[in-house]
Amino acid sequence: MKRISTDIIIYAPKEIVWKVLTDFKSYPDWNPFIKLFKRVPEKGRRFKVVIQQPGSKPMTFSPVCLELSDNSELRWLGSLGFKGLFDGEHIFELFDEEYGKTRFVQRENFSGILVPLLWKQLDKKTRKGFELMNEALKERAEKTYREIPA
Repeated sequence: MKRISTDIIIYAPKEIVWKVLTDFKSYPDWNPFIKLFKRVPEKGRRFKVVIQQPGSKPMTFSPVCLELSDNSELRWLGSLGFKGLFDGEHIFELFDEEYGKTRFVQRENFSGILVPLLWKQLDKKTRKGFELMNEALKERAEKTYREIPA
């Protein structure tokens, strides 16, 4: 198994970050990595998601949602082809930090027989996609938080 993990501090409370993260209809407006949700994730059900790594063509996956916990975690498991060939467990987690900040963690656990062949590309392009999304989420959540009337 291989893992990619990224995180970022966002100067907004978890509730605001979660609201932006789970506003799936708005992803095309701001998200450079996850371009589109074709169905809203629900725990235990399949949905469709379009992901585009930097410098690559968009790819559509039909993962199953493993966890959807308000203000805390979104997790899904997708497979390329059939289970065991190339599987990815994608995880978004939100953690409270001091002074109303949030630490956003985006990670993915990869397994399957193709992982060793694809690892260099994953570690480069997928990691960059995570980082671009993290920055865009930070920008959008902080802007949303600043716009809340005092």
